[in-house]
Amino acid sequence: MSTWSSGYVSEIDYTYGYYRELSPVWLRLCLLSKLQHSRTGEPLRYLELGFGQGLSLNIHAASVPGEYWGTDINPVHAAGAAEMAAAAGSNLRVLDSSFEELAARDDLPEFDVITLHGIWSWISDANRRTIVDIAKRRLAVGGILYISYNSTPGWSAAMPLRHLMTLHAELASGEAQGVVSKVEAALGFAQSVVDAKARYFAANPAVAEQLKRISEQNRHYLAHEYFNADWLPMPFSDVATYLDKAKLSFAASANILDHIENLNVNPEQQKLLELLQHPVLRESVRDYLINQRFRKDIWIKGGRGLSPVQHTRLLRTQSFVLITPAADIPLKVQGGIGEADLQAEIFTPTVEALASRDYTPKTFMQIFEILQKTAPALNQAQLAQALIVLSGAGYVSPVQPDTQRVTAQKTTEKLNNYLMERAGYSGDINYLASPVVGGGIGATRVQQLFLRAIAEGKQNAPDAAQDAWNTIKSQGGRMVKDGKPLESEDDNRAEMTKQATEFFEKGLPIFKAVGIAAA
Repeated sequence: MSTWSSGYVSEIDYTYGYYRELSPVWLRLCLLSKLQHSRTGEPLRYLELGFGQGLSLNIHAASVPGEYWGTDINPVHAAGAAEMAAAAGSNLRVLDSSFEELAARDDLPEFDVITLHGIWSWISDANRRTIVDIAKRRLAVGGILYISYNSTPGWSAAMPLRHLMTLHAELASGEAQGVVSKVEAALGFAQSVVDAKARYFAANPAVAEQLKRISEQNRHYLAHEYFNADWLPMPFSDVATYLDKAKLSFAASANILDHIENLNVNPEQQKLLELLQHPVLRESVRDYLINQRFRKDIWIKGGRGLSPVQHTRLLRTQSFVLITPAADIPLKVQGGIGEADLQAEIFTPTVEALASRDYTPKTFMQIFEILQKTAPALNQAQLAQALIVLSGAGYVSPVQPDTQRVTAQKTTEKLNNYLMERAGYSGDINYLASPVVGGGIGATRVQQLFLRAIAEGKQNAPDAAQDAWNTIKSQGGRMVKDGKPLESEDDNRAEMTKQATEFFEKGLPIFKAVGIAAA
């Protein structure tokens, strides 16, 4: 373990994940949904703590105008993030400072937004207190803190499993094995304890099932998630105690489906929650009701509520865009109490309205005006809830103002060119930056190759498919169908052409609507 890493896994790189909850545009929608005022700095000043590979940070710095800072203690991560930032030409300052070193700087501005994804659970208590100090001194009044973390009670039963695995990694594995080998060995060892009919796992069968699930996950991710020296799932009330020292109050969940209680708790549970006025007690009880494992919290320094009139005015001017082909959106959504059916008479016309005019972004009122013709019985309150549900399910995204879209067009285009060139030799990044949504849009390696071919002048599916297949073939790659790699040249080319045809028909209109492909 490196001495500079403070017990955090640094021998292997973290995965290239993108997290929409870190987007300023998404955070504002969540606050609007809960009738909370959100500060908008001019320019926006944003800090991400522990950015990992820096994909989210770079996408947001390129797609939402402002001044961005980020730090990650791993210099390999920082170097990669800095390379992306240079390619985009964004206003992003990348550091490899520890939180203590960052807190000691005298050139930090006041930030409108400070974010940290997951790391609260993986760092020492001293580092947690340093983060609180940064928020206390460097988060502007009215500013937002986003923090996500492993939480109890959802993690409580599985905490001994993590202890068992890390104990094996520490005592039964040699340093020369490397972290990935240690993870592999620890997983196998834990399974052998399960197979030996250990009473703990017999009494907690869900934990044994969890071991099976995590055994299928990326080993680099598991190393960072489970094998740091510090690892502590925490109840919401403890986090509230820490953040109270920075004058922060809880405002909303960044998991916007949490805002729809019918999807998460039954009527009896809702009645119980309605009796609880203190926000810390209410959130804590709710975590017990749904067995919360991972929280995504938005906190505000000096939170202020919106009046119904203010909320209505802001909602009516908020724009939305479909980011999933309309035909691929099921009338189902996964909530805390299981899968729920969506009312077709509300959601079908809403999706159709969003898809109209080639998926172009539309304000709330523009969508409602369309629905007055196609579904006149649908009212504004129903539309508002439908948009929240569709956004929470990942089918719809909020849109940032036109002025910000125009400003972000050049930097997102440059970042996307960098990412699409990278797709020519690697499939490790599956997102591109959208100046329309102010965040990332999922794009597989093959889709990025299609978009690159289109940008280079290939204007039909067969030509784009041939260009993409030439790239894959030159590296000894093959297409996969039904989970199996294809063998013959003809089969590979046919599969690529099939995917390109579907992309041109269904995917390309989305990428045009979100400003990634030229309209």
